[in-house]
Amino acid sequence: MKKIIIVILLAFLISVPPVIANFEPTEQSLSLPLKFSWRDINGTDFTTPAKNQAPAPLCEAYALCGALEALIQYKVGYNFGCDLSEAHLFFYANGTALWGVNVQEAANYLLEHGVPDEGCFPDARRCFDTPFESLDGWENRTVKITEWGWVDNRIENIKQALVEHGPLVICMLTRNDFFRYKRGIYIPHGPVKGGHVITIFGYDDEQRYWEVKNSGGTDWGEDGWIRVSYDAHTPDHPFFWPFYGGTGILYIDGVYGNFQPDVPQITIDEPEFYHTYLRGRKLPTFFSNLRFIQKGVPRIIGSMMVQVSVVNTDSVEFFVDGESKFIDDQRPFEWEFHDEKGLHTIEVFAYNEHNVSKAISDVHVLR
Repeated sequence: MKKIIIVILLAFLISVPPVIANFEPTEQSLSLPLKFSWRDINGTDFTTPAKNQAPAPLCEAYALCGALEALIQYKVGYNFGCDLSEAHLFFYANGTALWGVNVQEAANYLLEHGVPDEGCFPDARRCFDTPFESLDGWENRTVKITEWGWVDNRIENIKQALVEHGPLVICMLTRNDFFRYKRGIYIPHGPVKGGHVITIFGYDDEQRYWEVKNSGGTDWGEDGWIRVSYDAHTPDHPFFWPFYGGTGILYIDGVYGNFQPDVPQITIDEPEFYHTYLRGRKLPTFFSNLRFIQKGVPRIIGSMMVQVSVVNTDSVEFFVDGESKFIDDQRPFEWEFHDEKGLHTIEVFAYNEHNVSKAISDVHVLR
């Protein structure tokens, strides 16, 4: 999750009144259901699992892509495992690991260019900037929106926007108890520590909470989710905050494009972030903030098997530091990795008859 220089932002934003655009409440707000969730629309869950952005500060892109994935699956009519490239949206919309990306710029990028599937530009989860480029032909694998706007920061307006437009991207103030959240209905306490961007997917009037997906992975909170009390936000103790203008509560709508491109899908299952591999044995990583090792990357002692999950794939090619090491055309696609001491980058390309996708992971070999 991303920490920001909150004092500077507060001083700036207090002097700039928010502008509300593209949303006006209607009489429908008087007949809203008592409970609504994009996780259960006529028995179908249109959301995608909570990803883990750590240690990279890409929360704005994760929040936007999470909302867009749900809208895509709703338009298609079923949950097919939609997976968009947060890294593409983040960096192509002028994001930087130094502080993040302006959600307005990212939303405008969705209007003009769209975002491709994850296989075009997988997130390397680095907390620093590096040269970047999506795979050739990514423009043919994109999804766009026709509009976005701000939602007035009132409970009824937020509820109505959730029903009429879809999941909402929100800028929130973080406190220490947010990071320690495990379960239950959350009311923040303590001093502000920074800012974060997450996504509201539903509400419950009877228990008075918002249903929110974080980008801390499924081990955080309630399988990656948090129930935030309606009472979390007060004038004297704010939860929502307009870091990037408007109200800090943003909707997107009018999704269109190539929802299900005929491309391979690939993820690296092993090695896994925040884990150490001792001659192939997987262990949790201790002391993850060592200065001489890139934060979060898998640490490897000896050799280990690189294992992947694939869909719509005929063959897989394994690269280390840009050099092809092995091509596998038999399932399960895997390869034994061993290399010299130090930092390395593993890239795995999946091929089918028409297209290519890739996955990436930095690793640190200890010996």
